[in-house]
Amino acid sequence: MTVFLATLTPGLARASLSNGQWNVDVVVPDLDVRCLAADPRNPMQVWGGTEGGGMERSDDVGLTWTSVGLEGMVVKVVAVTGDGRVYAGTKPPLIFVTEDGGRRWIELASFRHTRRFFWFSPAERPFTAYVQGLAAVDDVIVAGIEAGAVVRSPDRGATWERHRPGALRDCHGLAAAPGGRFVEAGGTGGGAAYSADSGKSWMRPHGHGRHYGWAAAVDVADPTLWYFSSAPGVRAHSADADAAVYRCRGLESCEQLGGGLPAPMKAMPYALITGPEPGQVVAGMSDGEVWESRDAGDAWSLLFRAPAVNRAMVRLNI
Repeated sequence: MTVFLATLTPGLARASLSNGQWNVDVVVPDLDVRCLAADPRNPMQVWGGTEGGGMERSDDVGLTWTSVGLEGMVVKVVAVTGDGRVYAGTKPPLIFVTEDGGRRWIELASFRHTRRFFWFSPAERPFTAYVQGLAAVDDVIVAGIEAGAVVRSPDRGATWERHRPGALRDCHGLAAAPGGRFVEAGGTGGGAAYSADSGKSWMRPHGHGRHYGWAAAVDVADPTLWYFSSAPGVRAHSADADAAVYRCRGLESCEQLGGGLPAPMKAMPYALITGPEPGQVVAGMSDGEVWESRDAGDAWSLLFRAPAVNRAMVRLNI
């Protein structure tokens, strides 16, 4: 069975495919979840960060949820590694990790000492910066701040390097792939950035005309094949986003995807998900439409309609 979970404001939409039919429901309507991450080791488990309620975890593919720490905190982003570490980024900008399923959270205290001269977010009052992107592979953690920096730890958070050259300071999303690849979508004029050296340095691809990036994803089999969604500016968060989904190959020029996607694209693709098969990519739109391509973005079909996809979506295959 395939299950998608998407954040609403508040609540979660849950779409399940059974016997060729999609069933869409709103589960836990009062739970204000702002970010989601699936556990790559456990297809039943998904983590969610809430607006002021700390961390939640579901062990039954999103049907029911349990509080698992960081009570009272605003959790903006969560990332789960293949060896069971769960990282949570918060507002104000702090990072926590648990290695025991949420029973005990440890703050990565050295993150407080990263250089923060430019950390300021105009997006949410009281205009305090926050961790908006997190990605981790092996010992490397990359954290993106809205707004201010993309910083890197080479040693699981023991030490941190200042803003990485070429990365976008207004980070909206990060994704990682084996082989030291990281991709970023951001809103400081470049739209997206790519790193092939474990996040040490970044470059911005060409070939796209919209420079307010939001979601980013990397193909499950080809770490040089990646995607990002973008809009002309903060218009992204309106009912007429004029958005697009782009496909990129490493640092080569990116191309705007069509193949059946809405044109013009008035809803913002807040979520991009790749896999489980190579070349498979899903776009979740702010108006609730969920589109899928199985040929790396050449052709798309509408999977189902949910109430909305507001900021985050995950796919679970059980």
